[in-house]
Amino acid sequence: MRAVARRAPLSLGRALVTPEGVTLHVRLGSAGARAAALTVDLLIMLAVLVGFTLLVVLLSRTTETRTQPLLMVVWLLGFFLLRNFYFVAFEAGGRAATPGKRLQRLRVVARDGGRLTPAAVLARNLMREVELFLPLSFLPFAFAEGTIDGWVGYLALGWACLFLFFLLFNRDRMRAGDLVAGTWVVENERRQIGVELLDPAALEGDRYRFTPEELAAYGTFELHKLEEVLRRDDRHDQFMVARTIRTKLGRDPDEGYDREFLEAYYAALRLELERKLLFGTRKKDKHDRAA
Repeated sequence: MRAVARRAPLSLGRALVTPEGVTLHVRLGSAGARAAALTVDLLIMLAVLVGFTLLVVLLSRTTETRTQPLLMVVWLLGFFLLRNFYFVAFEAGGRAATPGKRLQRLRVVARDGGRLTPAAVLARNLMREVELFLPLSFLPFAFAEGTIDGWVGYLALGWACLFLFFLLFNRDRMRAGDLVAGTWVVENERRQIGVELLDPAALEGDRYRFTPEELAAYGTFELHKLEEVLRRDDRHDQFMVARTIRTKLGRDPDEGYDREFLEAYYAALRLELERKLLFGTRKKDKHDRAA
């Protein structure tokens, strides 16, 4: 009896190399998590659309007949903005995630390890218009009016399905929009911040002192990444990260004692973020202005 060879499951672990040359390890969001996130977002959009439609209908019944075409234009414009900029507005924010993605603990990142730019967010989401919304919004109206033959309708439906399941057929779980924009959707880790990796002197802060402005330069996301660098204990990574942080803080980038500096900054930043959290303020990352 011949043994059947089984393929190993596809790993979703990936490495991001930041512009500073530091390797960060991330895990891609699974197809199931992304489908669940999209479902939640579409339900939210549907609820908003239904509410907006009811408002327009109510206004059309209480206004003059000549204003009704204008209300129809307003409805079409609102529908266009909702389906195109719902995703853009949320993913361009500090959390880089829609409500559906946040529920599934996902976020969008740039594949080159740099900052997620508004242009990339816009590109990945405008592609969704081509992938999904245009064919799906075209079909009901076209069939209702009888303006297309059946085979054309099936072609449009196949087009939507092709892009909808595109991420299942590439190892990086990318939509066409991700491919165009150079992005990944990754799991947003929510680990508790470690203390055991620090030297006690770092917690006391005897060697280094940081001003509130220096501590405001970074947020929780960067704190977790700094923890990852400290845990990995790679001297080159520590040198690059310490140099980057010192440069951002306006300090001498070649000061030396990189591990001690990173431990001290990590400890001070962790305590500062915990203190702010007690007062209801949490800075998600360095781009968040909440702090």
